[in-house]
Amino acid sequence: MVRFYNTLTRKKEEFKPLKEGTAGIYTCGPTVYDFAHIGNFRAYVFEDMLHRFLEYAGYTVRRVMNITDVDDKTIAGAMKEGTDLRTYTDRFVGAFISDMETLRLKKPDFIPRATEHIKEMEELVKTLLAKGYAYEKDGDVYFSISKFPAYGRLSGVDLEGMKPGARVAVDEYSKEDARDFALWKKEDSGIYWDTGLGRGRPGWHLECSAMSMKYLGETFDIHTGGEDNIFPHHENEIAQSEAATGKKFVNYWLHCAYLLVNNEKMSKSRGNFYTLRDLVGRGFNPVAIRYLLMSSHYRDHLNFTENSLKQSENTVRNYNAFYQSLGFCRGDADNKAIKEYIQQAREGFRKELGDDLNISAAMGAVFGFIKNVNIEISSGNIGASNAREAKNFIEEIDFVLQILDWQETELPAEDALLVQEREKARREKDFEKADRIRETLLRKGISLEDTPYGTRWKTGSGQAGR
Repeated sequence: MVRFYNTLTRKKEEFKPLKEGTAGIYTCGPTVYDFAHIGNFRAYVFEDMLHRFLEYAGYTVRRVMNITDVDDKTIAGAMKEGTDLRTYTDRFVGAFISDMETLRLKKPDFIPRATEHIKEMEELVKTLLAKGYAYEKDGDVYFSISKFPAYGRLSGVDLEGMKPGARVAVDEYSKEDARDFALWKKEDSGIYWDTGLGRGRPGWHLECSAMSMKYLGETFDIHTGGEDNIFPHHENEIAQSEAATGKKFVNYWLHCAYLLVNNEKMSKSRGNFYTLRDLVGRGFNPVAIRYLLMSSHYRDHLNFTENSLKQSENTVRNYNAFYQSLGFCRGDADNKAIKEYIQQAREGFRKELGDDLNISAAMGAVFGFIKNVNIEISSGNIGASNAREAKNFIEEIDFVLQILDWQETELPAEDALLVQEREKARREKDFEKADRIRETLLRKGISLEDTPYGTRWKTGSGQAGR
């Protein structure tokens, strides 16, 4: 069974897709006015794990991640540079796709750009106008929140508290109600589209409703995003979508908690603002960054520190070292316990991830498996077939985790010869010479480990062999 915490109902619910065996997912993607930062990628890594786990659990996933390439920030950026909107945003779209690949994020089935779906947005606004949920004021079109009584059920927002003079002030637009939000904005910047609504551009909230329903239908399974999207963005999506169709918009809402940096909100003014490129440029392993971003439950705040990133690098290094060590196991021994360890770990991994993506407990099952198998390796009680089964299991779960970071490699010829000479010295019980060779290799960044299956070596970069 797979269960998720549904923000809409505020409880865990069994996942029952609209179509058996298929999951439709919409992900709020980036607004491409700058490079994405690690706080953004905390959400995208969670969404990638959700996608991969559902496939691992046997579902066919149809996933959409939008690109917001028209809003106040993208328009301001393009105008500041004196270039057109497409040229300005293409740079950041390309950077985002590249960063996705760096973090091993699975590419969604559809990555629609808002500027390529203006017609769908126009039709949605016309429907809302025709049904009386929207109104035009001085060329702008607004959604009338008072016409949608269910407004606020996702976020729990107090509509009375939103009245002018209470918690919000009347904004610069002459709306009928200060709580109403813009569906369409008249042209005021030189960037616009000529439509049946007049010359203008869409509101931010409108984009996601139009694109999600185009690719997933008027009702779909799962909508994800950061917790900062709950209000007003996702609340507004529900209102405009359900008002237009008369149907439930989304069945399960999953939201990822904020990422903190050294227990503070990330900001450029505090000097704790990091993009993925900043961290990779400083030499941090992107696989370790991925692991750190997914290592805490997605609904818990994650405190990002350099120390936690270094710990993550150690965890990933040890995980890969275990995988590598299985390749050194030889012989015909058939240890029945290995199959039991694999089955226990597989069941634990699936069960915990199926419980609202409980990654910490799922990794606990994996690390318990590694500990048990390492004991068998140390005792020389594992054969080649056992080792292959264990490697197959690690490769199986890595479909979800994506943290295997190892390739077969060879030592330079002179270093390989030193390893052979040391092996010969050990056989001849010339341990003084063997120790001298070990120290020589260590100074070159090559460490040696003597195992029941022979000597294995490892470089400072984590590459290994025997």
